[in-house]
Amino acid sequence: MQSNKWLVAVTVMLPTLMVIIDTSVVNVSLDHIRGSLSAGVDEATWSITSYLAANAIMIPMTGWMSRYFGRKRYLNFSIALFTLSSLLCGAAWSIESLIFFRIVQGIAGGSLQPISQSILLETFPPAQHGTAMAIYGAGVMIGPVIGPVLGGWITDNWSWPWIFYINIPMGVISIIMSMVFIVDPHYMKALKVRIDYWGLAFLAIGIGCLQMVLDRGERYDWFSSEAMIWMSIIAVSALALFVVIELFYAEHPIVDLRVFKNSTFTLGNILIIVFFVNLFGSIVLLPLYLQTLMGYTATLAGIVLGPGAVASIISMPLAGKLVNRINPKLVLAAGLVSTAYASYLMYQFDLHTDFVTIFWARAIQGFTMSFVFIPLLTLTLSGIKKERMANATSVFNSLRTLGASFGVAFISNMLARRAQFHQSRLTDHLTPFDQVYQGTAERLTGLLQGSGFDPVTAGKGSLALIYGSLKKQAAMMAFSDVFFLLAFFLIAILPLVFFLVRIRHGEESPKAMDAH
Repeated sequence: MQSNKWLVAVTVMLPTLMVIIDTSVVNVSLDHIRGSLSAGVDEATWSITSYLAANAIMIPMTGWMSRYFGRKRYLNFSIALFTLSSLLCGAAWSIESLIFFRIVQGIAGGSLQPISQSILLETFPPAQHGTAMAIYGAGVMIGPVIGPVLGGWITDNWSWPWIFYINIPMGVISIIMSMVFIVDPHYMKALKVRIDYWGLAFLAIGIGCLQMVLDRGERYDWFSSEAMIWMSIIAVSALALFVVIELFYAEHPIVDLRVFKNSTFTLGNILIIVFFVNLFGSIVLLPLYLQTLMGYTATLAGIVLGPGAVASIISMPLAGKLVNRINPKLVLAAGLVSTAYASYLMYQFDLHTDFVTIFWARAIQGFTMSFVFIPLLTLTLSGIKKERMANATSVFNSLRTLGASFGVAFISNMLARRAQFHQSRLTDHLTPFDQVYQGTAERLTGLLQGSGFDPVTAGKGSLALIYGSLKKQAAMMAFSDVFFLLAFFLIAILPLVFFLVRIRHGEESPKAMDAH
């Protein structure tokens, strides 16, 4: 008997939201974890990167695992393992044990996002796919914002283990609801097939090394580090071998790459990667700008990010309804332009921008992103048959995760490089021949002497103040550059929208049939 679609939606989104929140909930608790477990900063950050790497490895395998074990059985096992590993993370007695349990947690959680997405698309009729993706998008886009806020509050008011313990009651409820409301269709029953060992090995090695390069490249100055060079070589080689094996040798490939024969699916994946570069780039950039240049506290920075989450909650159902009623390509194009405009507003920030201006720019960004995410999901997956949906959603979510990693790595690298560039250019003006510089130095020296400093100390102090101001200006210019690039990327991919094939309900195009 088919369960109520809304009960199914709640059932699959509850564990998905847990997994997404856990990607960022640890960030603000690192200092507490480090102190409690007597670990260094680098060791503590592995509790984040190990989870992300395990997540990234498991996501593309989800379709095959669902076919091999049966989707409902695999879903329940994943939720149970995620819940158990959350308990063990909270009870960790050393940083090494925490990292190990976070890897287990990432392995369990990686499958929950694509499974949830495929179940939603199968449960809701084609005419309501926009609504289904609005429900899914709410978790995917709001989770990363809720995570740090929730983690900070729990850590301050209880203690850091509780950021993991709160998953336990939610996990138990999720298992009970899954057993009651989730029903496997005939094509998702357990199917015994030969295990693709080589594909499994090369995928795990390739994605794992790539995730490590993206997560830790900035810390080790990218290719200036021999470790990063070797990891990059291993990642590229393993992924190349994986593609060859899956396309030409595997009888039952762990990831069916033939889905990329569908041109709309391929273009949709390119678009989602660039979109998530913008989304996660902005989520990282904005708090950095507020706290390092504007002097905001972590709480105030969270308040600025908050409107984006609220705006997304408001716009998600609206975007879902629009996609059901008008051409999703029009909604997507409008969404890309509007989100680019929000990034352009951030490009115009300076060292004197007021709270209200920042607040509204973030609110506009949160509101408009729904009009990208929902139609893009709907269009990308509209031509995929139900029996192929688990594999397609696995691939889509894997590339979306990598897009987020690319975004964080890209903005970290560009921010550092542009700050160095602007600092070098501005330093050219700090010469005895520059009248503005000389006049400013003399005025500051006079002010410091008037405050009781001796002439030598006042002279050195004035130079320090000028240099500090220069570094701040260079950093502000770097932030502006990166915000501008994020806006430009969205406009650059706009033409791809018009090459997407819209599959109307009850019909299939020849291109969509390629994926079948």
